[in-house]
Amino acid sequence: IDSSINNCQCFPGYICSSKLVPVSQYIGTVLVCLLGVACLRGWGRWKNSEYLQFISILEETRKNHTPANKNKLRWYDFDFSYWPADFSWTEVDNPILSDLPHCLSLSFSLFLSLSFFLSLSSFLIAHSFGRRMLYPGSVGLLQKAMKPMLQQGQARLIEEFDGTRNKLVACDGNEIDTMFVDRRRDGGRNGKTLVICCEGNAGFYEVGCMNTPLEGEQSSEKHPGLVETGVPFPQNEANAIDVVIQFAVHKLGFQLSDIIIYAWSIGGFTASWAVMSYPEIQAVVLDASFDDLLPLALKVMPDSWRPLVQHTVRQYMNLNNAEQLCKYQGPVLLIRRTKDEIITTTGPEDIMSNRGNDLLLKLLQFRYPKVMTDEGVRVVRQWLGASNHIEEASVYSGYEVDDDWCVSVLQSYQTDRDVFFPWSVGETAFFHINWARKYMHNFETTHCTPLPFSEFHTPWRL
Repeated sequence: IDSSINNCQCFPGYICSSKLVPVSQYIGTVLVCLLGVACLRGWGRWKNSEYLQFISILEETRKNHTPANKNKLRWYDFDFSYWPADFSWTEVDNPILSDLPHCLSLSFSLFLSLSFFLSLSSFLIAHSFGRRMLYPGSVGLLQKAMKPMLQQGQARLIEEFDGTRNKLVACDGNEIDTMFVDRRRDGGRNGKTLVICCEGNAGFYEVGCMNTPLEGEQSSEKHPGLVETGVPFPQNEANAIDVVIQFAVHKLGFQLSDIIIYAWSIGGFTASWAVMSYPEIQAVVLDASFDDLLPLALKVMPDSWRPLVQHTVRQYMNLNNAEQLCKYQGPVLLIRRTKDEIITTTGPEDIMSNRGNDLLLKLLQFRYPKVMTDEGVRVVRQWLGASNHIEEASVYSGYEVDDDWCVSVLQSYQTDRDVFFPWSVGETAFFHINWARKYMHNFETTHCTPLPFSEFHTPWRL
């Protein structure tokens, strides 16, 4: 008896060695099963002629990345990390992003200028649930749930529209998954215009807003709503759209003046950054977008968290769409969803709480400051209060606006001065409401309803 006790002694605070034996057996059994499954999968692939053909095509494409090899590879769907890179930001000289501040690092100076607790809390929130709330499409669980739908959408773009998948490497090393549909070979007028689409926070090019310009037979390239690798913070998103534009110019052969940027929802940030950084771009269309993220973030967080939310947004998630859009001199079209339930600060029934209104007002106030006085803002707000086309027409007709006269005045001002915005023109209410209607179109639906091509217009220009 003494001998058996001495061979299996258990002391307080320690695990008895006899109890480890079953655990090690279980672990060993699991590892053997996993090894067996891996061997069976390897055997099945080795005996599968189609898989062997895919592997040979993939290896050949990696060694010799020719259009012919890529055309063979595009018919296969596999892990994107193994897809050969089609274009890298390092292939061209681009100084645009080099001077941008990087807001993703928690610098020592930040700790000195603000309280340690506030800085640490903001960092943790932004890099945990904050980023996932802002970009739910980056959550792996949602991606897995949508995978069958995404595979069907990708197959449709390739088979029906002859789309080409491309992997682009941004300056931060993130890999961007894009889809390009070339309509230039069809010979149509619209095919010569490239529409770069920027998705929303849970958007994917397989089922997203790319379908809108495709209905109009325009060439389309899709920048997804989030970077394929890494994390989708604002700086990463800016890097992503930058390499997409570089790819369109240097590889696809489009001029900046042939490019229209089309964005839905939170994609307005990358779209406004793109036109701010590349002012030669032909036009920008923002659908269901907002002026600033902060009011929308405050809406969903407790009031007691206001200082923390303000600091977190401004430091790590500063989606300042209006500020960036005002630095663009070209044509702009804003599409407002009159029943939008996402970018309203109170609810879809209160159309005046739609942050698209504020985006329009800030743009008009910057471009036409002499017109957008307190009276001008009041007139435009009255027009914005119309929730349907009948109410909109009623407000517009009440001011007896002469469209032709307004356009002639603007053309005369532009010809005489040829200056950049802001313009010192007009001091009458005619201009207030006339410009509002030219810069913004209403679409009577909710936030996530796909935009039909009939609502996709080329922005107004003189």
